[in-house]
Amino acid sequence: QVQLVESGGGLVQAGDSLTLSCGLSGRTFARYAMGWFRQAPGKEREFVAAISWTGSSTYYAGSAKGRFTISRDNAKNTVYLRINSLKPKDTAVYYCAAVQSYSPVSERTAFDFSSWGQGTQVTVSS
Repeated sequence: QVQLVESGGGLVQAGDSLTLSCGLSGRTFARYAMGWFRQAPGKEREFVAAISWTGSSTYYAGSAKGRFTISRDNAKNTVYLRINSLKPKDTAVYYCAAVQSYSPVSERTAFDFSSWGQGTQVTVSS
């Protein structure tokens, strides 16, 4: 069974940068495409970014292009989400997700994720 644990959230100032981490255990990390989602207060969970099993393919939601960077380290069984120039609207619980896949990621990948972490809270103050 896949277990995902996020870390790195917290209270930050607008304009700061933050890197979230997510570790996968229980299965072979390199077999999984990974993704990040977020859920702001009172809103539905939304897709942020995805990365293929090798890291050679990435896909971002339109709202995430430019300030968000997804990356992975297969040797550390960890996927990262770097957020630059944080804004109050980035305040949300950020979730890590995984799906076993050897395909490049695309918009469709956002609908394929089957395993989820518990989330890490990011709060951006103005």
